[in-house]
Amino acid sequence: MTVAQPDVTVIIGAYEAMPYLVECLASVEAQTIDRTRMEVIVVDDGSTDGTGEYLEEFAAGATMPVTLIRQDNSGGPSGPRNVGLGKASGRYVFFLDADDRLGPEALERMVAMADENGTDVVLGKVEGVNRGAPKSMWGETVGRTDVFSSNIKFTLSAQKLFRRALLERHGMRFDESLWTGEDALFTMEAYLRADGVSVLADYTCYYLVGRADGKHVTRSGGYSLRFDSASALMTLLAELLPPGPKRDTLMVRPFLVTLLPQFGPQFLKDGEEVRRRKFELAKPLMDAYWNDDIARRLKVHERLRLHLVAAGRPDLLEEVVKFVRAKTEAPAVLERKGRRLYLGYPYFRDTGAGIPDAVYRAEAREARLVPGYREDPLDSFLRRAGRKARRVLFTRPGASDGRAAAA
Repeated sequence: MTVAQPDVTVIIGAYEAMPYLVECLASVEAQTIDRTRMEVIVVDDGSTDGTGEYLEEFAAGATMPVTLIRQDNSGGPSGPRNVGLGKASGRYVFFLDADDRLGPEALERMVAMADENGTDVVLGKVEGVNRGAPKSMWGETVGRTDVFSSNIKFTLSAQKLFRRALLERHGMRFDESLWTGEDALFTMEAYLRADGVSVLADYTCYYLVGRADGKHVTRSGGYSLRFDSASALMTLLAELLPPGPKRDTLMVRPFLVTLLPQFGPQFLKDGEEVRRRKFELAKPLMDAYWNDDIARRLKVHERLRLHLVAAGRPDLLEEVVKFVRAKTEAPAVLERKGRRLYLGYPYFRDTGAGIPDAVYRAEAREARLVPGYREDPLDSFLRRAGRKARRVLFTRPGASDGRAAAA
């Protein structure tokens, strides 16, 4: 007798996951999707805290098909996810961390969303439990969008529903050489190659749980691993997208989320050797990818710090970081009858520092918050025209999936 293909395979990589694993698996058992439409693959990555034994009990009594794989510790989440992906048979796969849990209707709703819209990736709303969670992409439920015309680039964790045919067609697997950011690389590639992405914002599908012991599946590591992660993501974007506004739109993410924090408050605690090394690691990335189009997409204090990194000026960066950390409001300098605004962060028009005025100029989205600012009619026209041009560029046939550039 032929066994019907399940709609979704839930892949769980588990390492030292007790007692959080109990609620995680309970949330899988509580799914409203029919048991014949799902399968579970759990990979115990060399746990010694009873995780493996609990998984054996779960597999023996589960109401849906469960495959349990026990292996020596691989050191991170990529290995177990890849093993599970290699065994999956569902039309879709969902990666669930053993610390976290699903909303009861999560799988049913996400599969329905993908089937209804023909999309390859579905983002279900995430809520943090004793930890933060991404927020900017959950404004509304959207049946079909892409990575360029939404905020989904700011959620690159692996906890999404992926059409397995997409992953197999492109041979997509998690990079086991990365100690952090492997999920960002995988998810961004899926976004770029996908025939549409859905956002399910009106139901909490995923609960991101903060562990009291501070341990998570992700391996810990030093600051240099963050530069490895940023480099991998920037390289992927450069490989899949030609230079231009589409690439720059996405390059904002690794610059802002991965690179910039290395030059935030922690920088003030770093010794001279670490500071020097951070600038060395940043240099090839700044030389290759930093440009004016990316810079103008950032707030002034973000742009200023990265400008100083690109210019190799750690001596000036320290004062700027202190100013930002103190949450001091930068003086507003309005010129041209209020139509041009500069924010007076440290070294503004300091001839010795030699930082261009353009670095301090606030773009309209930031400037509108300052009393007295009047948007230049020409700037307003150009902004609207640019927005219209991007909509045309990003929605024309083949523009949203990145496949033409990747072929």
